[in-house]
Amino acid sequence: MSLKKTLLAATVLSLPLAAQAQPVTGLYVGAGGGANFRDTVNQSGFRITPENPGWVALGSIGYGLGNGFRVEVEGNYRHNSIRRSSFNPGGFTGSSGSLRTYGGMVNALYDFNLASFGLPTISPYVGVGAGYGHSSYNRVTLRSGTTGLNSNGNSGNGNFAYQGIAGVAFGLGAIVPGLALTTEYRYYGTLDTTQRFTVTAPGVAIAARSGKLNNGNHDILVGLRYNFGVAPAPVVAIAPPPPRSGPDVARTYLVFFDWNRADLTPRAREIISEAAQASRTANVTRLEVSGHADRSGTPAYNQRLSQRRAEVVAADLVSKGVSRSAITIQAFGESRPLVPTADNVREPQNRRVEIVLR
Repeated sequence: MSLKKTLLAATVLSLPLAAQAQPVTGLYVGAGGGANFRDTVNQSGFRITPENPGWVALGSIGYGLGNGFRVEVEGNYRHNSIRRSSFNPGGFTGSSGSLRTYGGMVNALYDFNLASFGLPTISPYVGVGAGYGHSSYNRVTLRSGTTGLNSNGNSGNGNFAYQGIAGVAFGLGAIVPGLALTTEYRYYGTLDTTQRFTVTAPGVAIAARSGKLNNGNHDILVGLRYNFGVAPAPVVAIAPPPPRSGPDVARTYLVFFDWNRADLTPRAREIISEAAQASRTANVTRLEVSGHADRSGTPAYNQRLSQRRAEVVAADLVSKGVSRSAITIQAFGESRPLVPTADNVREPQNRRVEIVLR
């Protein structure tokens, strides 16, 4: 095992709780299914009551920006049988057929981070979507005496579709890195769609009747979402105690920081105290304090941020009795990550200061 991996395993418990909850970053896929409750159709003389619940299924592919926002494209399908239907004037009634809607959407969503409330694996989210939905009335038959009113197979057309989304994701990273269980509510609708029905007397087509009909749906879904490229959590291990004396003694301590912060957490102060104590009990002549940052900002900004972090740690060492003349400070910005990432990715293991005792 490399030195960096050993140090990472030995100090992962020092990560602030908030830093361990990561937003969706990069490419992800999702799928879900559940119950669809379709609104009653009551327009243009038609009243069609769906059999609720029906069912809904959907799949999506998206991209997380790493700051809570993500965008995705989605394909969906909804199906409800018909409980009863009627048309007036004429006294037409029936109870056959089904209502179907399918289409595609583009969604924009925002994930809320609850790590500061002690819930690092739970992430509520909200979103909106717009796209296209095709609605059809499949094999709907109404009768009034010997006269029929039929939808002629799949009668329907497409129109603008919209939806609102509210859900909660439960991280399953302990089982599969990047995996989350999702539960959500959606309201999905389209603009009124034109449906064509044929009026027939015994075996003879007499006329066609059409009307603009509403389409509103309430969905309860359960699904899975997988975020590609999420590294597995490092194995937690306890570092062996440092030797108390002898030449060439060296030990490294890692102090982690919250995103875009240079202040010390209580756990960070404990680690600095351990380093200060070890410097007095071991044969140490120099302490190297090196600041680092992740790649979520510009290189110039991250260079300054890593410098501030190193200076804060050095100051705390001095307050704990370490001579300032024994400390050297370096800042490496985003150039020496523990975990290599793409640009603009927030990685808590790279937001650190390394204290090396020489």
